[in-house]
Amino acid sequence: MNTLVTGRRLARELGEWRSTGPAYRALADRIRVLLMDGRLASGTRIPAERELSGALGLSRTTVAAAYSKLRDDGYLASVRGSGSTLVLPGLERGDHAPGSGLPLDFTKAVTLAYPGVAAAYAAAIEQLPAYLAHDGFDMVGMPDLREAIAQSYRNRGLPTSAEQIMVTTGAQHALNLVTRSLYSPGERVLVEQPTYPHALDTFASVGARMLSFPVSQDGGWDLSEAQLQLRRAAPSMAFLMPDFHNPTGTSMTIPEREFLTAAATREGTVLIADETTALLDIDRGALPPLACFSPGVITLGSLGKIAWGGLRIGWIRASRDVLARILRNRPAQDLGTPLLEQLAATSLVRELPVLAASRSRDLKLRRDMLVQLLGEQLPEWDVAVPDGGLSLWINTGTMSTSALALAARSEGLGLVPGPRFGLDGAFERFLRLPFGHDVEQLRDAVKVLGRISSRVGPDPLRMPLQAVI
Repeated sequence: MNTLVTGRRLARELGEWRSTGPAYRALADRIRVLLMDGRLASGTRIPAERELSGALGLSRTTVAAAYSKLRDDGYLASVRGSGSTLVLPGLERGDHAPGSGLPLDFTKAVTLAYPGVAAAYAAAIEQLPAYLAHDGFDMVGMPDLREAIAQSYRNRGLPTSAEQIMVTTGAQHALNLVTRSLYSPGERVLVEQPTYPHALDTFASVGARMLSFPVSQDGGWDLSEAQLQLRRAAPSMAFLMPDFHNPTGTSMTIPEREFLTAAATREGTVLIADETTALLDIDRGALPPLACFSPGVITLGSLGKIAWGGLRIGWIRASRDVLARILRNRPAQDLGTPLLEQLAATSLVRELPVLAASRSRDLKLRRDMLVQLLGEQLPEWDVAVPDGGLSLWINTGTMSTSALALAARSEGLGLVPGPRFGLDGAFERFLRLPFGHDVEQLRDAVKVLGRISSRVGPDPLRMPLQAVI
């Protein structure tokens, strides 16, 4: 059954969508952006014209014209009596992700596979026959891998036993398991603003009421607002990325870690720390994991960012009691983590210091190159240089990055506009641009951005008032 999005929700997701052009065209373009960047899934049934016109305060004629344009462009399928359903062109050919099938896919903050991945898989295949007597349904994780992960935490100054580790099929899977095991209907969840989009998707999928507190490149985490939200709303969980935050690239200082963990402990809020980018250090230096400051912190990790996105191995570090609760709920979500991938992951986790050092050198080269290229092609953009992570969080000034993403797609470049990372349509003028790609792809992507930026122009809603009268 197709998911139905209500008029009220669609109006909220649209955010600031109006432009100086025809309203129907701007509305159609904005709905298309929501589809392309994943905020609305292909197959979603959108509200009837009358319902959306009421939610937006528009004439039904304008909404009907927008729907007509979406149908003409191949993004909407309508069947009499069944409503209208969004369609992402290319899915019938097997392109299942936003941006896939494009020559330059910058919709994901990823990097090239670590050279040791192939050797790790080769060694795993040699070891596999010894495990074929196993039934293959591993709900907790292989002992050697769990011990290797625990040792990696001990190496970072966080005492950890293998019994505190559960192996998952990636960090997103880990977050889903934690959320569906610990969250109860009606509770609130505190998130950073901006934050990782798929975390928002996970919390939205269970119907959570999300609260936010700001994080920025120049000011870090707004701890006063975080403390206020914790005191007022007593959220059951709070999700954050303390190291090389996605998308801003910012890292929490030690005093910030101490303050936030203490505030959450006082209010009984469980902190979920996503550490998938924690080892992607370029210039910063080592900092202790957030869990060093509070035993109640649940930590999520993964090899997806540092080794290879195709190696679907992640983990949860938590107390034994929390892991026991998650284990009871896990069979409803999946039936375990594949053994072959776990064998490959074991050798990679054991060489994490070497892997991290290799990544640091490679990412520094690509980050610095992308910053230089942007400075040459788009000097008016405010490009802060992060000291780690996988992407730049760029302030374009007054440009609509939703419009930029649409224009870029026609040039073969897949982008995710800023609002995908925020609640209620925030960050329209911001763009996340990953720098882990091949050097030639970085060059080509900046060329496309340079070509289309003047064509896209500024967002009228962000211009000074006198400029749009």
